Amino acid sequence: MKYEHNQTTAKQDERRWQAVVDRDSQADGAFVYAVKTTGIYCAPACPSRIPNRQNVEFFSDGSQAEAAGYRPCKRCRQGRISLHQQQSEQVAQACRLLESSEKTPTLAQVAEQVGMSAFHFHRVFKSFTGLTPRAYALAKRQQRVRENLTDQQSVTTSILAAGYASSGTFYASSPATLGMTPRAFRAGGQGMAVWFAVGRCSLGDILVAESSRGICAILLGDDAQALVESLQDTFPHAQLLANNADFEQRIAIIVGWVDDPESGLDLPLDIRGTAFQQRVWQALQEIPLGTRLSYAEVAAKIGSPKAVRAVASACAANLLAVAIPCHRVVKSNGALGGYRWGIARKKILLEREEKN
Repeated sequence: MKYEHNQTTAKQDERRWQAVVDRDSQADGAFVYAVKTTGIYCAPACPSRIPNRQNVEFFSDGSQAEAAGYRPCKRCRQGRISLHQQQSEQVAQACRLLESSEKTPTLAQVAEQVGMSAFHFHRVFKSFTGLTPRAYALAKRQQRVRENLTDQQSVTTSILAAGYASSGTFYASSPATLGMTPRAFRAGGQGMAVWFAVGRCSLGDILVAESSRGICAILLGDDAQALVESLQDTFPHAQLLANNADFEQRIAIIVGWVDDPESGLDLPLDIRGTAFQQRVWQALQEIPLGTRLSYAEVAAKIGSPKAVRAVASACAANLLAVAIPCHRVVKSNGALGGYRWGIARKKILLEREEKN
């Protein structure tokens, strides 16, 4: 039994040592390591020089290390969790507060709750979420309206239950929030007209859809019927109109533009998404033809350098293939990464644009 216990401890120490070598911030708070030659203990992600393995021993926390005679490191917050992890927890706490409050608290009130100054909290919150606290609270209210409307509550009840002071406040922003009136949204787009046509382009099958506000979907795939079903899922009760001669001429313009992106596309777009998604999509539209940016670079471009995953999610949610050029966003190491319409199409688009 003692031999098995020693084996278990050795394996645990091996995993801990690898976390130290990798400077794994996820391990901060799980244990500390102490260096015999310096008498100092550190958190796993400490930026200090990696010590020799034979000089290291591990403790569950700083109090154990101090009981063994070690003193805390000043570079890694005295062996406590990393600053990044602490800020992450504070932002998560703030998000829960903003989501659960019936009336949106002020910036100062939220900052006080999480133990930061208002100015510092505003900057940290935006760097993690990609939104200001006010915009985050607004997005959550809008989300609650969408969920309430989907549950078939009355429009007024849904708006007030989501935390809006009055229905008038919400109606002022509903076209941008829902892409249609609240009643039409509750009915899955009922009464809303969406024209669409399916064709072929150099990337396979293509479906183009247009609302009264502009082009609302450009879908690519290998199965025309699957594209139509995807459109139906997006607008389950809208009036989908096909075989319109004028609109079919418009799809010919889009097909020609997909095959020759340098020609440009001068058609209005009906872009629907959250405030953060729209910021990302706007940034994507500003990427020059033939240029690639990493997800991290896009996050930095919109002023939210830590929101890399959120940027990737916004790219994946894009319904306007090529028009919102999420294919121009790649991994930091140059790898293509994901693409809603398939990696092969992403590669073709990038190669085509580079030639132009």
